[in-house]
Amino acid sequence: MFPSSVSLADLRQRMDEVTRFLAATLSIANAHTVEFYTHDVWSRFVVVSPDEVLNAIGINGHQGEPEVQKQSGSIEKLRTTFGFCQDTNRLVDIHELLRTAKAHSLPGLGVCMSRDDLLDALRRKASEHDAETSVELEPDEFMNTKKSHEVQSMAEVVDCLAKRCGVEQVIDVGSGKGYLSSFLSLQHGLRVFGIDSSSTNTHGAQERNRKLKKFSKVYQKHRKAAKGQTEHQAVSEIKGAEDGNGSQEEKLQTPDSNPIEELFLSAISLEVGQSGRASPSSLTDEERQRRKMENLERKSQSRSGMTSAVFSPLTSYVTADTELRELIDELERAVLVGLHTCGDLAPSTLRMFVAKAELLAVCSVGCCYNKLSEEFAPDTQECWRGAFGFPLSQHLRRRSWFCGRNARMSACLALERVSVGHGIQMDSLFYRAVLHVILRDHYGAYKSEKRVGNVYSKAKCFVDYVRRALRKLDLDESKLSDGDIQRYHDTHVPRWPEIHAFNLLKVTLAPCIEGLILLDRLCYLKEQDEGSFSALVQLFDPLLSPRCYAVVALKE
Repeated sequence: MFPSSVSLADLRQRMDEVTRFLAATLSIANAHTVEFYTHDVWSRFVVVSPDEVLNAIGINGHQGEPEVQKQSGSIEKLRTTFGFCQDTNRLVDIHELLRTAKAHSLPGLGVCMSRDDLLDALRRKASEHDAETSVELEPDEFMNTKKSHEVQSMAEVVDCLAKRCGVEQVIDVGSGKGYLSSFLSLQHGLRVFGIDSSSTNTHGAQERNRKLKKFSKVYQKHRKAAKGQTEHQAVSEIKGAEDGNGSQEEKLQTPDSNPIEELFLSAISLEVGQSGRASPSSLTDEERQRRKMENLERKSQSRSGMTSAVFSPLTSYVTADTELRELIDELERAVLVGLHTCGDLAPSTLRMFVAKAELLAVCSVGCCYNKLSEEFAPDTQECWRGAFGFPLSQHLRRRSWFCGRNARMSACLALERVSVGHGIQMDSLFYRAVLHVILRDHYGAYKSEKRVGNVYSKAKCFVDYVRRALRKLDLDESKLSDGDIQRYHDTHVPRWPEIHAFNLLKVTLAPCIEGLILLDRLCYLKEQDEGSFSALVQLFDPLLSPRCYAVVALKE
């Protein structure tokens, strides 16, 4: 038996609690930092002083236990909801807001299952006589700490899901550089099909697989070395397989180096650039045909033994309507996975799981909520094609619920990281807000369609930042002297605490907005078949990987 997951009725009740809270607080999350000074955002939404907010949350972002402080008599008489005055809708009690925000986050709602409980349940169902995996890898040898943590944690869950369902195939949508796919295949012996819309990623994953396959051979030799064969003897047997690799050969023979580790690090060090992920409608006929031929060639090579890829990378733009059997000839029953699938790809993954009988389980971790399409947002384009990413559930769709783009951007903020002092980049936000004042005062209109966010990283100071931004916006910078620009900076510096405190309020609300998006996805699955197992599971350490929750489901 699986640990009891929250029922559909209880889940809807929790969602109603969160939407009631967000209805009173989303105005803060949706306020645009760019307009902070031009629209006098602080005075519009907050009554308390910036120092009160900073002291309650902690100047370094640490959110401690709310202190009981004596309020002024005028505030005591106000009727408040979640710390907001019912008459003015302005924040008057920061401590009440902090308490209720914590209560309406996923941990506070008590709707999530722990990773350990899920693994224990899956392992009890799995066979005790599973095949041994081909190699044992330490992913921190070829991934950064964050990626290593994510891949190890998720791969173990996916492996248990596959064993629970009695399948050996995994479909990894949005597979990117193929780290998860490669690890699932090498470490857990699964047949993995990685699908990514970027042909650059697919080509890079294919090359990395070729090198990783050679590493796996070396690793097998290394294991034999313990039985009398030296490491250098093992390595020397496959050196000839690399063309033009004299420099690597010298490195392997360096007395102080570990030849097995050095070869492996070399194998996976290939850097792959991220190319734009174009939707099918924006592809030319020539590009569609090229992708089709590349996929057919990879299938043919795999079947004929011409390549020995760790997994099968395919290039395709995936939607809920994608026909998997057209991409994968040898498709059998499988587990569907997605690690940090961007925007609408996460909900599309869940729709695909529901619609296709051959998919027996799903493990989906989404990200980039700012790129999620919303059906009922006022600014939604009428010409939008395809299914919207939010809301998924009938429960929220009946209410035409929407969050708003700025709120979804706020949902990407990392409260746990901010709470330990890894704050958000305040300088760039302050610069951008003051730039907006300059654009209003001297240029009448501003070209908001042109982003200037990356200007900050190149600027030496505020004056240099403004000069670069004006050039990027194709505006006449000769209107302003350096002294004029600097005076804008000096005038607004005393109001720095306002923008700092306001963004910490956004960070405080972030888990509640993210929570609603994830609860909506879980509710969607339970609306299809409440009898089947589905749950929200915290897979990752939020300090290492802020988007740490997975939607996990199995079909009966």
